Amino acid sequence: MKKIVLSSNTSWSIYNFRLGLIKELLKEYKVIIVAPKDEYSQRLIDLGCEYYDIPIDNKGTNSLKDIKTMINFYKLYRKINPDLIFHYTIKPNIYGTIAAKLCNIPSIAITTGLGYAFINDNLITKIVKLLYKFSFKFACQVWFLNQDDYQVFINQNLIDKEKGYVLPGEGINTEKFKPVDIEKKDNIFRFLLIARMLWDKGVGEYVEAAKIIKQKYKNVEFLLLGAVGVDNPTAISKEQIDKWQQEGLVKYLGTTDDVKSEIAKADCIVLPSYREGTSRVLLESAAMTKPIIATNVPGCNNIVDDGINGFLCELKNGRDLADKMEKMLNLSEEERIKMGKAGREKTIRESDEKIVINKYLGVIKEI
Repeated sequence: MKKIVLSSNTSWSIYNFRLGLIKELLKEYKVIIVAPKDEYSQRLIDLGCEYYDIPIDNKGTNSLKDIKTMINFYKLYRKINPDLIFHYTIKPNIYGTIAAKLCNIPSIAITTGLGYAFINDNLITKIVKLLYKFSFKFACQVWFLNQDDYQVFINQNLIDKEKGYVLPGEGINTEKFKPVDIEKKDNIFRFLLIARMLWDKGVGEYVEAAKIIKQKYKNVEFLLLGAVGVDNPTAISKEQIDKWQQEGLVKYLGTTDDVKSEIAKADCIVLPSYREGTSRVLLESAAMTKPIIATNVPGCNNIVDDGINGFLCELKNGRDLADKMEKMLNLSEEERIKMGKAGREKTIRESDEKIVINKYLGVIKEI
């Protein structure tokens, strides 16, 4: 049986973003997961995957640690000798791709978003770009989750044009994420932001907008859902979240394995992110017929058709976000329902996971 490796910087992301793909691959192939151990590693084993722990310092810039990571990838790939490897996220993309080449194993790099290193223009950005350019020479193909990210790599000469391919996001199970009837027991309008609690996700702008809206409207709630204190340079502290709660600006819901239930209870999903690969949360919300508000940036503006299934707001502009929220509040219930239906139709048409899975299966057979 052919062996396929999926490698990322967390087991959590592989389980949550690629569950449908894994189940499909397991029908024909032996699926091997290479990722740092977390609470989702066992779930992947329970699905029928073979699992290998690999320590990755996601936030660190220590070159010695990164070289050690590459050596660990190399040793592991020599040991398991797979037929094809898919790498996700920065460090597996860079060091895993080089290691795969050293082992003469074909690999595909999937850039799930350009993130912190591309949002900021500093020495780290320059180093990351050089590493991408070097390592991606050895990938069979490089996949992107939106056209803008692909264009960045082409324009900056980081990959050969013919190597690039744009996926319609990670793919959404539109049968799982579908409309849910919730009986509303009050007349409170609930905005919900779902993300890791990072400044780069626009959480600060969301709170600023909440402050503006709350001065004019009484029956409005601003909810936050996602991990706090995560391993990221732009992480927001738990103390800051607590402070916002004490001021009555937001309500922090913590984390959940059942994001679908929280989306169902919200009236509008908001993501003022600085940049995404393709936002899974927005796709899931659109599939559940929720109107959405997001920044006019790559990874968000390919999901929101402004005025059709939601509104686009300006980057890093809390006041403009508040304007779009007010616009949403002032729509009739019928207008919001119409927006939600348009979002689901768009998601089924462009981002159903069957489209993405078929691409994987085709490339595996080809390579």
